[in-house]
Amino acid sequence: MAKKTSLKEKNAGELVKLLGEKREELRKLRFEAAGSRPKDSNAPAKARKEIARIMTVLTAKKKNA
Repeated sequence: MAKKTSLKEKNAGELVKLLGEKREELRKLRFEAAGSRPKDSNAPAKARKEIARIMTVLTAKKKNA
């Protein structure tokens, strides 16, 4: 998991790419949970929080630009 400080150092393009990857990861986790018992039941919550962090940094960058 990326730390908040490392997200601030990335540019908007990298953040958008990372956001897409995290959303795809969350989608896969949802399908895994629906099919069988997941190994880490808290993984979807962690992915959602990471998505929220990325979106927060993106919004802050847009306001400052």
